[in-house]
Amino acid sequence: MSLHDHPRFPRGFRCASRNVGLKPTARDLTLFVSDVDAAAAAVFTRSHFPGAPIILGRETIRGGVLRGIIANSKCSNVATGEEGVRRARRMAVAAATELGTTPDRILVSSTGVIGVPLPIEKIEAGVVGMQDDLSDDPLLGAEGIMTTDTHPKALSIPVGDATITWVAKGSGMIEPNMATMLAYIFTDAALDAATLDALLREAVHTTFNMLSVDTDTSTSDTCVLMANGLSGAVDIADFRAALHAGCLRMTEILARDGEGAEHLIRATVRGARSEDDARRVAKSLINSPLVKTMVHGADPNVGRLLMAVGKCLDVPVIAERTDAWINGFPVVREGARLSFDDAEVRATLSHEVVDLVVDLGVGAAQATAFGCDLTRGYVDENASYYSS
Repeated sequence: MSLHDHPRFPRGFRCASRNVGLKPTARDLTLFVSDVDAAAAAVFTRSHFPGAPIILGRETIRGGVLRGIIANSKCSNVATGEEGVRRARRMAVAAATELGTTPDRILVSSTGVIGVPLPIEKIEAGVVGMQDDLSDDPLLGAEGIMTTDTHPKALSIPVGDATITWVAKGSGMIEPNMATMLAYIFTDAALDAATLDALLREAVHTTFNMLSVDTDTSTSDTCVLMANGLSGAVDIADFRAALHAGCLRMTEILARDGEGAEHLIRATVRGARSEDDARRVAKSLINSPLVKTMVHGADPNVGRLLMAVGKCLDVPVIAERTDAWINGFPVVREGARLSFDDAEVRATLSHEVVDLVVDLGVGAAQATAFGCDLTRGYVDENASYYSS
């Protein structure tokens, strides 16, 4: 699938973003709007401590129709009790009033520090007049939802006469068990809510749900897909392929922008007994601090790979059938370290993208996980996150 050179919205979608005082100067509130009601589906975090916007969002999305999304950064409205839910509802009311719709057509998202009351008065005042700021540039909306992201994240892909656009944020507290951080997907294709739900869950399964920066599942993870139908029907197979391609690309963008990250790591496990087994081992490789630091230090220590595979005790692994590669260089065969040019493999580990491949040799299933290296920057970023 070919991405647009500059991300663009589908027909009938726009956004606005501004500073309302949650951050000192940067954009901290974003409004995404469809000109007409849109069919919608969403998946949310499975955390036992969901934020107030998740609690409200699960209720809202049951209607299967949205007109817009309002999202703020800096404060996640998590661990704020019933008052947090009341403030999330006030946020939906404020956006609905601005857009001339009803609160049940507005999905609310918040991201940022946990355990801090949402400054709802700033949001209620700040959203007034945002409809006059609506823009066709999705990157402006992406700016308003950034926390520790180093850059706004948006992309778009044509599919037939329609377009699919992704806007997302996330660089830490990332190992989704549903979708990813905050990810909003918009299309002008004509699809009903049930179809959107099935397509979204299918795409998320092999993309966002295979992403991990630090093994930590957020309390605020949200992925929404809206379809306003303004470009008419599309071929479902083409749409499915484009949706998956865009979710995959956004997954890689998010992994590469992990806090302090210098490398994107892709871990592919093949020859597994089942897809679930392949997913477990791929995640084990991505999540291992020793594998992450091996990549960061460009240290071709294949023992790190064998460790990450070998500790998956509930997965059938036979050492004598296990092979491994680093960026295409064979480093393990039948469970034993191969003799390879150390300098050559060390050099390939310094590349921005590092591909790790493991073949278990016990079946035909495979899976790929996406992550990043572990650097001092990650520690520095998170050692003072609450206080900063």
